[in-house]
Parts: sequence; structure tokens; C-alpha cells
Amino acid sequence: MSHFYVWKLNRWKRWSIVVLVAFFTALFLWFESMGSLAVFSKEEPAAFTRGNANQSNVALTFNISWGEEKVHDILKQLKKHNVQATFFVSGEWAERHPKILKKITKGKHELGMLGYRYESYLDMELEQVKKDLQHAREVFNKLGYKDVNLLRPPSGHFNKEIIELAEEMDYKVVHWNVSPHDWENPGTQQIVNKVMNKTDNGDIILMHASDSVKQTGKALTTILPGLTNKGFQFVSISEMINQAHAEAKIVD
Repeated sequence: MSHFYVWKLNRWKRWSIVVLVAFFTALFLWFESMGSLAVFSKEEPAAFTRGNANQSNVALTFNISWGEEKVHDILKQLKKHNVQATFFVSGEWAERHPKILKKITKGKHELGMLGYRYESYLDMELEQVKKDLQHAREVFNKLGYKDVNLLRPPSGHFNKEIIELAEEMDYKVVHWNVSPHDWENPGTQQIVNKVMNKTDNGDIILMHASDSVKQTGKALTTILPGLTNKGFQFVSISEMINQAHAEAKIVD
């Protein structure tokens, strides 16, 4: 009788092992199929928020929607430390300050747009957003900047429909993942600490060059050499996007 129980127990163990092996095999195959779907399925519309985390590149970006004074201090610091940045400006501002815009591009900085009028796209009908983008494009074309295809929606407000519309119009929506809220003027040291402590490989840093900022220029005197000393290299948004696409192709 005891032999019967031993045989029954051994048979139960064998069946348990078979069931476990079958379960983990099925689980592995399911993950494999999900991985294949992730690689080969159509890419969903998305904003560009970060570059390649395996490379020590960072992108420094500035938004300008009004004013004509503070931007000069910022450009001076960028030139002093040989740093290339990307400036996102509204079409309305560009229209009013073509000489400053020329100074920005002459300094080898990249140009992106904030639409035409700096108003949240989430408060507009989609057709209004389209008209705003078309107007902005007309303004930049008229000023001689026909290849501006980087878009940062005003205040960083957007949704899937806005991204889809932007892509249909050949714009690439660009967001950020590091912001010291310099427009609030929280204190020069606080701006410095936030950028220095939070910035990592592939990050996009948001700062401002409108006249609302009172401490950004001074903060840059520490931030620019500080990030360089930490081993980071400043690149334009376009360079970062190209690197990210190259990495994606290697992974595929």
C-alpha cells in the first residue's frame, strides 16, 4: 500500500513539473510575441521629450514670447562658453524682433517655434490650432526661415490630436524633461541647483529668454561650465532627434 502512495506522489510531482514547464513556455512565447508587436507595430504620435540615455548629450532650450532685453545676456553667456542651444519663439515675437532673431541664428543656434500667438492650444478648436500654425509658418517663411519644423506648443499644452495635426503639417512636437521654472524667478541658486542635480544623459532642459526672467542669465554663468565639467555635451534638438532615430534603427 505504501508503494502505491509513493507512486501516486511521484506521478503528481511529474505532472506538476510538466504543467509548470508548459506555463513558463507559454509565458515566454507571449512576451516574445508582445515584443515583436512593439517593434513592428505602427508608431503612435508622440512628442519628443528625451534623447538617447546612453549618450552624454543634453539639449538646452529657451522659450521666447515677449520682450527684447534679457535674451542678449543669455546669448552672451552661450557665446562665452561656446554652447549651442535651441530657441523656440512665437511667430508674433519673431515678427516684431527680426533683428534679434537674426542674432540668434547668426550665433549658430537652432530655431523652433511656439506657434504664432502664444496661447494654449488646448483652449482652441483644432481648426484654430491649424490656422495658428499656418500663420506662424507664413511669418517664418517671410523672414527667410523656411526650414523651421520644430514645434513646442505654447505652455507645453497639447494632446494626441494636436500632435497628429502637427505631424500632418510636417512639424515635430518637442517637449522637455528638466525645468528649473526660471520664469518664476525662484532665485539664481535654486535655478542652478535644479539643473545641475536633475540633468542626465539625453535630457532636454527648458529655460526662458523672455523679459520675465531676471535670474536666468546669471544662473547660466554656473550652469554652462558646470554641465560641461560633468561631462555633458550640448547639442541641438535636431541632433538629439537624429541620434535617437539612429539608436532606434540599431535596436530594430
